[in-house]
Amino acid sequence: MPHQQTKNKIDRIELTSENLSGRAGLAPWVRYLDRINLYQLLNRYFGTIRKSSKGVKVAEAFKQLLCSFLDGTDLHLTYFDHLAADPGYAATIETDPGDMVSSHQMKRFLNGFSFCRIFLFRRLLQDLFVWRLRVENPPVVLLDLDTMVMDNDDARCREGVDPTYKKRKGFQPLQLKWGPYVVDAVFRRGKKHSNHGKTVIHTMTHIVGRIREGYDPDVPIVLTVDAGFFDQENFRAFEKLGIGYVCGGKLYTDIEQRAEQIPEQDWQPLDKGDGRCYLCASFADQRGTWEKPRRAVFTRLIRKDHQGVFSFAQDRKVYYTNLGEDDTITQQLTTVGKASWLTTAGVVSLAHGRGKDELRHRALKEFGTEKLPFKRFEPNTAFYYTMVVAFNLMEAFKRDVTAEIISPEVYPTTFRRMFLDIAGKIVSTSHQVILKVTRAVWERLNLQKIWGRANSPPVTVLV
Repeated sequence: MPHQQTKNKIDRIELTSENLSGRAGLAPWVRYLDRINLYQLLNRYFGTIRKSSKGVKVAEAFKQLLCSFLDGTDLHLTYFDHLAADPGYAATIETDPGDMVSSHQMKRFLNGFSFCRIFLFRRLLQDLFVWRLRVENPPVVLLDLDTMVMDNDDARCREGVDPTYKKRKGFQPLQLKWGPYVVDAVFRRGKKHSNHGKTVIHTMTHIVGRIREGYDPDVPIVLTVDAGFFDQENFRAFEKLGIGYVCGGKLYTDIEQRAEQIPEQDWQPLDKGDGRCYLCASFADQRGTWEKPRRAVFTRLIRKDHQGVFSFAQDRKVYYTNLGEDDTITQQLTTVGKASWLTTAGVVSLAHGRGKDELRHRALKEFGTEKLPFKRFEPNTAFYYTMVVAFNLMEAFKRDVTAEIISPEVYPTTFRRMFLDIAGKIVSTSHQVILKVTRAVWERLNLQKIWGRANSPPVTVLV
């Protein structure tokens, strides 16, 4: 029989009364947030912000805001009006359509945060950090501290938006990172430089205490920072806390002269394996106002792209550290098998590893937004911290639930396209609500296994 051609052209578009969703991937995420007891923690910290029983519930407002960040389709607050009119979206995030917040409700909610309540966001971030330490159980805690410029140069007047070192007006929060997570943050005006005031010392004192109390009193802690934090007071505080540090230094003329006097046999090669090769040397250096000398590591780039570099064009850097000098941190790192970090090459590798840590800024900006929606500083601060919390939860979700299907290292946009943007149909039958997807999606993402993991996160939960 001759093959009968199937008609495949669309003749018209019609409405359907079925409950459909284009973001079916949000369902496991919402279940995961519930199973790790996140909402209990949010109610503990922010429950009193609700002034009337008629207003939106605190946990519900946070859930919808967190889902909006993960979705990332539109982070303008007016987009909540579109979501409130979509019953399929409400069903996907397990919310009654009548409880969907409008843009005005979300604005009132975020405007309700005073500075006292905003401080609680830092405690929330630290709780998430201690939770991830318990889940992932690292033998050493390697932290990185840096500022992140949020470009608001083309926005209308915003309280706290100042010119930054990148010659753009914006905010400049100080962020402490551990791997993919932002473990603490101080939201600040754009004009406040890296080492403004005593913020660095206070931040590290508090976070080291949380690690010692909530995770392990003897775990080695190492901090990497750039030259913006080059300050004897910082070094003194880190040493008093009993942590290791690697800090970029300022390349003064006497440092370069000192390096030129180092014999050739004392230089150690460090091949990066990507066409770059450095020569490294350590020596003790004491700046004019310092009460004691500290270990300095000088590097110069001698090969780039597998080609030699002329001496006048060699990139030179100097780093200061207490690794290999402080007996306590030296013993701790040796015990956990990280003795290589104490070597000259190890110190340089830690300093170079900051490049990967700074990619967290790129990922966070891709996940959220640099353009904050309010004119007042307090609601913008609440918006920023919620964005950071959502980012951390996404990173935890990728490692706890989807790691075997999607690499945890993918950027937010890739994760959204691969996991969130799937079509689903929500049906109610036999007193059950069922989310249905196509067989292709079911098999590609192994949704049965993902759903099971979302319902059974790691034994260690937040509360």
